[in-house]
Order: sequence, then C-alpha cells, then structure tokens
Amino acid sequence: MPEYGYAGEILKVNLSDGKITKLPTAGYAAKFIGGHGIAARLYWEMVPPQAKAFDPENCFICANGPVTGFPRFAGFRWKIFGKSPAGDPESFSYANLGERWGAWLKYAGYDALAVQGKADKPVYIYIHDGRTEIRDASRLWGQTTFDASDNLKAELGKNVSVLTIGPAAENLIPFATVLAEGGASGSGGLGAVMGSKNLKAIVIAAGDKRPVAADPDRVRQLVDRIAATKPSVPMPSLWAVPGLTRDHACYGCGIGCSRQIYDGEGSRLYKSLCQASDVYGDMVTRYLGKPDGARLQATRLCDGYGLDTAVMQSMIEWLDACYQEGLINEKETGLPLSRVGSPEYIEELTRKITFKEGFGEIFSNGLIPAAESVGPKAREMLSTFIATRGGEKRDYDPRLFITTGLIYATEPRRPIQQLHEVCNMLMMWVGMEGAKTGEMFTIENFRKVAEKIWGNAIAADFSTYEGKALAAKKLQDRVFAKESLVVCDLRWTMSQPFRYIGDGPAPVTETEIYSAITGKEIDEAELYRMGERIFNLQRAVLLRQGWPGREGDRLLEHFHTNPLQQGELFYDAECLAPGKDGEIISKIGVVIDREEFENMKSEYYGYRGWDVETGLPTRAKLEDLQLSDVAADLAGRGLLK
Repeated sequence: MPEYGYAGEILKVNLSDGKITKLPTAGYAAKFIGGHGIAARLYWEMVPPQAKAFDPENCFICANGPVTGFPRFAGFRWKIFGKSPAGDPESFSYANLGERWGAWLKYAGYDALAVQGKADKPVYIYIHDGRTEIRDASRLWGQTTFDASDNLKAELGKNVSVLTIGPAAENLIPFATVLAEGGASGSGGLGAVMGSKNLKAIVIAAGDKRPVAADPDRVRQLVDRIAATKPSVPMPSLWAVPGLTRDHACYGCGIGCSRQIYDGEGSRLYKSLCQASDVYGDMVTRYLGKPDGARLQATRLCDGYGLDTAVMQSMIEWLDACYQEGLINEKETGLPLSRVGSPEYIEELTRKITFKEGFGEIFSNGLIPAAESVGPKAREMLSTFIATRGGEKRDYDPRLFITTGLIYATEPRRPIQQLHEVCNMLMMWVGMEGAKTGEMFTIENFRKVAEKIWGNAIAADFSTYEGKALAAKKLQDRVFAKESLVVCDLRWTMSQPFRYIGDGPAPVTETEIYSAITGKEIDEAELYRMGERIFNLQRAVLLRQGWPGREGDRLLEHFHTNPLQQGELFYDAECLAPGKDGEIISKIGVVIDREEFENMKSEYYGYRGWDVETGLPTRAKLEDLQLSDVAADLAGRGLLK
C-alpha cells in the first residue's frame, strides 16, 4: 500500500540502453514532499556534477506532488527539471506546468519520472497499462508540438496525455520549451534537454491508480470551505479577447483564475494567459493602432515551435529598439523590421530562430550573445529588457521591490513563483482595473501581512533595505514547500494575504491540505522548514556544479547603474510603493545600491545559517535540516563551512 497521497513509485528510463527501473517514493516523500523536493533529490543522486546540459548523463525529470489527483484544490500542477543550457553558467533549473499530464503520470502509478541517456534515433516514451515502452518517433521529428500531439492522439487514442517538444528543442535552441495539452508550456531551456536526448514526447494513457487520502472526510470539508470562500464574481481577465477567448480553469482546479483559452483547428485548445499572451501585444497594438486578437498568433507560434515567450518578448522589443537606433537594418537581418507588429514579422522571426536561418542563427544562442555580436551599444540597450543571465523578460524589478533582488540573485532562472509573493500585494495596493492606490488593499493591511509572513512590518516599507533579507528567506522557504506539494502559484499566492486580514471564514491553508491528504499533522512552521530543507538542497546542487557562492549571487549590472524610469513597469507606471509610516513614494530614479545590496546579502546568509563571507552552507545548518549526506559531499569538495 503506497503512502497516503502518493502513487508509490518513481519511474526511471535510460534511453541509451533501454533500461527501465522503478524505486519506491517513500524514501523521498517524508523529507522532500514531492514536486520540486523529490526532483532535486533525484537530480542530486543521478546527475554527475560535471555533466553538461546536452550530455546523456543529464536527467530530464518530471514530478507531481501529494496534492495531485485530489480535485478542487488548484493542485493538479507538476514540474520539470534538469540541467539547463539557458543562462550562464549552465545549471540545474525547473519549470511549473498545469493541465492533466502530471495527473496522468500519477494515475499511471508514478510520483516522478527521470529520463537519462540518449536514444540513437528520435523516440517517444509510452506509459500504459502498467508498461513503459520506448517507441520510434522518426516520423514525428520536425513536427510542431501541436502536430506531434495530434498525431500521437490519433494513433493512441484521445485518452492519452502528451508532453512533447517542437523543432526549436530538436535544434537545441537553449531557450526551447516543452508543451502539454491546453497550452501548458514549460520553459527554462528544458525543452532543449529533451531534444538532446532525441526524446520527442512522453505519452501517458489514462490509468486507474487514483491516490488515497488519509482522511477523505476532512478533504471533502476543505473542498467545501474553498468553495465557500472563493470569489462569487469571476476575476476579470486582462488576457481576454472578446468574441474569441473564454474563461478556463486548469484540469482539476476547481477554483479558476484569469486564464483564457480559445479553439483552434480540430480539437486544439490554445491559451491566453499573462506574459505568454502578451509576447507580441504591444507591437501589434502599435502597428494596428489598437489592441487586437492577432497578438495571440505569436503565442501560438512560440508554443508550436517551442520557444520561450519570456525570452522572445525581450528579443522582439530589443530588436525593435536596435532598429530604431539604426544599429540593424532589414537587409542584413532579412527581417521586415519596419513592419514589427505584423503577422509577417513574427512568422519570419520565429521561423528563422527555430531553424537557425540567416540572422536567426545569431539569436538561436540567446539574446545576450546576440547583443554581443551586434555591438557595445546593442549590448548596453539590453538593460531595458532583461532581468536574468538567460535573457528572460524584466519584470518585478528589484529597484522597486528590493526583496526580489535577493530572489533573482540566488536562483538559476526567473523564479516567477517567488516574485509573485512580493508583487501580488504591491499590485493589490497600487490598485488594478481603475482602483485607487490603497483602496483595494490598504497600507495597514500591507504592514499586517508583512509582519505575519515576512517576519516584520518594515518589509512593507519599500524605501529601505531593512527587513528585506528576512522577507526573502521566509518567502523562499514557503514557495519551495508550495512548489513541492505542488499547488497553483496564482491561486495560493492570491489567497495568502486574506488569511490575516479577512473578516469571513478562514481560508484553507496548504498545511491543512497536506495533513488531510497524507495524515502527517504538521503546522506552517514545519511545512516551511521542509521548504527550507529543499531550498538548501537546491543550493547544494548549484554549488556542486559550479555556482561560485557569494560571488555568484549577483544581479545584472544595470540594476546597479541605470535608474528606474517612469513607465518602465506596466503595472506601476509611476513606480509607486509604500514608504516609511505608510507614505506613498515613487521610486523613479532609484538604483540598487551596491553596498546596501552586499549588506543585505550578508544579513540573508545569516538568516540562512550560511557562512557570511562565502555564501556557502555550514555543516551545522545542513545537519540540522537532516541533510548530513549532502554536507559530507560538499565538505569533500571544499564547499562547506
């Protein structure tokens, strides 16, 4: 009998020799929960530190959590992991996806899947009826994600769920993505990892191995409480296109958010949500003189080829800026730069990058290398558009938020789930959809919630570096627990403040769900301690593969040198924030002060129990977190204090 909440097994597939093995989940679940935690541990055990992203020794790992399979908790999320070619240096990375594929993996009997090795020709993995097969995918190679998925379903039946890659991943574009049904895409360069293994798809047939809860009655009561406390009026969506899109909750959600979908040819469903739906939006509006559903064409093209929209948006905007400055022209690029915003432009750009055609080959390695090849002025202009060493779009700017500076500095990619923990409350305070600043979410509420979840009220004062180190530590621990359960970032970030300021029924907490499903009664402090353990394990993974400790915990240079400008942030054009004693301040003209940032890092390392001078973990802290074997490994490499 598997543990409550879990399928009970982890599936391992080696594409080099065709070996398929299984191991019990129980040895991982108690300490690492699921999702991010179990995957980080599998990676630690399986991938040699010296392995490169495209080496057979690298792993492509998929993992769900104990909440997966229990409807109406917004918990049918799942994650993918591996060493990513995106960024500098290559490093362990991750992505979070929705819809049904993660549930299908669990219903097939698995809490995680780890794929290692490299096939000698294109293949796909087919999990069905208690069996796992490695099948030829030569006929699918070169197809878009949508075509490959359609063809596999036509062959294997509608009740299969397909995770696949497009031509960009096959061509080893560093920022290539994966795609599952309903437009569930996974970024972080992990599509290219699948491509390097000649793995076109992973297909799972609907299984009947539903997880069992320790306390089914309590689970039902929690579901009823969620239904009673969720908003009676649907959240207005910024991503809706009248007459085209419609509201859509992810598979098994039961709550819903602002996500939109629309119908394509056949049975295809395309998404419209958040940044991905706006990858080309501003350009289309400028070109046509008004917002238009044509902006969604870019999302479809990126998802079909398998290109990360967070990188592509930066690239599109930077290209246009370079053209306006006269740094590039249509003749040398082969792009219709004078018609940015048109269908022809985005079709040409995405195709050239995907297939490394002409000027597209320069961009196929990423935006930062492309800018270097264009020249110093082009490299300097990147500061307006990127936030990470992987060229991901700049948002939730640390010059405004401060706390997000530590988050960007200590993560291998744009850690959107952590960034949301800070920005969500500021955006409520600023007031969206015409509300006045402080009207939806008062400064008193802001300070009250900050004291509860960030450790002190001064963390809600955006004029000072004080309190931000503790806030970063606390929110990271919480997010790593949440990303291991795995529950929806949007929904469980939105509900968090109302635990402390709401006048109605108490919202359900992640801890209650975990306890009811697994039978392990823990409080928030213990759940977040598990998150701290998982975060420290990820830190050990990064250090062991070359992350240089304190020296590596840095921001891109422009955050220290380029003042924040009016209009740079779409959600807060005036850069407004709460200041001292609730004063409304503007942070226009601000940079991240180097000395203050280094002092904040030292304070952060202190809260983490790490060595302040080097940013390395200490033996005492890792042993306290029950990571003695990790401590021993790091000590042997000179990476422990």
